[in-house]
Amino acid sequence: MKNGVSRRLIALAAAGTMLLSVAACGSSSDGNASSDSGSASLISVNNSEPQNGLIPTDTNEMGGGKVIRYLFEGLVSFDAKGKQHLEVAESITPNDDATKYTIKLKKGWKFTNGEAVTAKSFADAWSFAANVKNAQKTASRFSTIKGYDELQDSNVDPKATLSGLSTPDDYTLVVELNKPDSVFPTKLAHQSYFPLPSVAFQDIKKFGQAPIGNGPYKFKSWAHNKNIIIVPNKDYKGSRKVANNGIEYRVYTDEDSAYSDVLSSNLDVLDEVPQSAVKTFRKDSGVIAYSQAGSTFEAFVIPERLEHFGDDEEGHLRRQAISMAINRDQIVKKVYDDTKTATTDFTSPLVPEYAKNLKNGDNLKYNADKAKELWEKANAIKPWSGNFRIAYNADGGHKEWVDAVCNQIKNTLGIDAAGDPYATFSDVRKRVTDRSITTAFRSGWMLDYPSAEDYLNPLYASSSADGHGSNDGDYKSEEFDNLLNAALAQTDVQKRTDDFTEAQEVLAKDLPVIPLWYDNVAAVSATNVKNVSFDYTNLPTYNTITK
Repeated sequence: MKNGVSRRLIALAAAGTMLLSVAACGSSSDGNASSDSGSASLISVNNSEPQNGLIPTDTNEMGGGKVIRYLFEGLVSFDAKGKQHLEVAESITPNDDATKYTIKLKKGWKFTNGEAVTAKSFADAWSFAANVKNAQKTASRFSTIKGYDELQDSNVDPKATLSGLSTPDDYTLVVELNKPDSVFPTKLAHQSYFPLPSVAFQDIKKFGQAPIGNGPYKFKSWAHNKNIIIVPNKDYKGSRKVANNGIEYRVYTDEDSAYSDVLSSNLDVLDEVPQSAVKTFRKDSGVIAYSQAGSTFEAFVIPERLEHFGDDEEGHLRRQAISMAINRDQIVKKVYDDTKTATTDFTSPLVPEYAKNLKNGDNLKYNADKAKELWEKANAIKPWSGNFRIAYNADGGHKEWVDAVCNQIKNTLGIDAAGDPYATFSDVRKRVTDRSITTAFRSGWMLDYPSAEDYLNPLYASSSADGHGSNDGDYKSEEFDNLLNAALAQTDVQKRTDDFTEAQEVLAKDLPVIPLWYDNVAAVSATNVKNVSFDYTNLPTYNTITK
C-alpha cells in the first residue's frame, strides 16, 4: 500500500486479475506432453510437473503454483498492474502498531464441494501449515503470527494451532502477531494464505491429487507427467472473471518442443521462449511475441555447509570473487539477446523498493582483477581444493547460461568450474529440499505480491531456513533479520524502504546467493489466440485468454 498500513481496507470494485522457472490438441513424442482428445476448446499452456500435490501451503515452485493460483482465492488479490483488491475479505483493519489485524469476511463464498468459506477455513489452513508435524514448505510464511514458535517444537501435538488466530464468529478472523508487520495485508495475497475446506485435513496427500478450491476454476484431472486440466467454477464470486472453457497445463521436458507446438498451433501459450528462439521470436511470423519488463529474480545458491564457503572470512571472500568473475551484461546480451536485465539488487525493478545502487553493490559487478585478488586472499587463509559446480535442471533451458557463467569463473579464477545437470526440475528440487545436494545450484524467484518483503523474507530470513521456507542455502544472519524486522515494523513507506535497502546491503556483503539477472517477459502464443496479457509476476493472465 502506498501510504503504509491503512486504518481500513475498504471493499474495492473488483475489475482486475490476480497475481502470484503446458494445452490444444496433439504433440510429438520427443519429450512433449500430449493432450487428451476433446480438449481443443481448452486454453493450452506450458508447465512442468509439480514437485508435490496441489496444496497451497506445500508448494514453493511454479509447476504447482501456476495451477494453484487459479484453483483458490484468498482474502485479497492484486491485479495485473499491482493494485490490491479485496476478495473473500470485506475489510482488513490493523491496530495502531500493526501487531493485530481484524479481518471481516464476505458471506456467500463456497468451495467447489459446496462447503462455505468461513474464518475457520483460513485459521485451520494457516495453523496446519505452521505446525512442524505437517512439514509444509511455506511454514515460515506464518512465523510472525503468535504461537508459531511453539508449533515448531518437535514434540508439539499434530493438532495444535496458532494461538494468535481466533474466530469470534464465522465471518471474523482476528490475527495477533508476535511483532509488527506493516506488510501483512499485502502478504495475504500469497497462496500460502489461501483457505482450505475441512475435507483437506482428513487426508492431505489425497486432497493434493484432486484439490477442492474456491477460485475462478475448479479441478478436473491430473495425468502425472502429462497434463492438469481445470475448468471454470461457475460459483466463483471474485474479480478474476473467466473468458474461456478451461485451461490445460501441459507438461513439457523440452522447451524447443513446446515452441514447435506453438508454431503448429498445438500449444496456445508458452510463457518463456527457449534459448534457441530468444534472438528470433520477436520477428517470427508463426507466433505472436510478447516482450516486456519482468520481475523474476535469477541467481544461484552456494550453501554455507559447502567446504570453503562457510560463514567466515574465507567464505565471504570466495563468494565475492565468484560474483565479480561473472560478466552479467555480456551473458544477457550474447546468450539472451537482452531479454533479461543484469541485477543491481536482490528484488526486481517491479517493486517500489527496488535499489539501483546498493552499498556493497560492487560485489554484483564484473571486475576480473578484483575477483582474482579476493580469491588469492581466500587461498592465503585456506588453499582451494576440489572443483566448483552449479546444479541445474536440464529440462528448463539453463545449460547455456550455466556454461557461460562457469567458463567465466574458470577463466578468471583458474579453477575447475562446470555445470551439473539433472534431468528434471523435480530431480534437482528433491536434492535441494532434503539438503543432500553437495554443490551450488540455480535458483529463481517469481514475485507473488508487489513488495520487497516477498523476496527478502522467504529467501533469506533465518525463520525460512532449515526446510521451513525457501531459504534453501540455510543462510542465517542476525544483522539481516534485525533490519528486515525493522522494515516490517515501519508504517511509514519511506522509512520502511530505507530499512529494506539496508537489509539488502547486508545480503550484498554476505552473498548467500549470487544474483544474476531479472527475467523479462519473453513469451509467445499461437496466432489464433487472443487477449493475452501479463501481470507483474511474468505470467499470463490465463483467465482472460480466448481463441
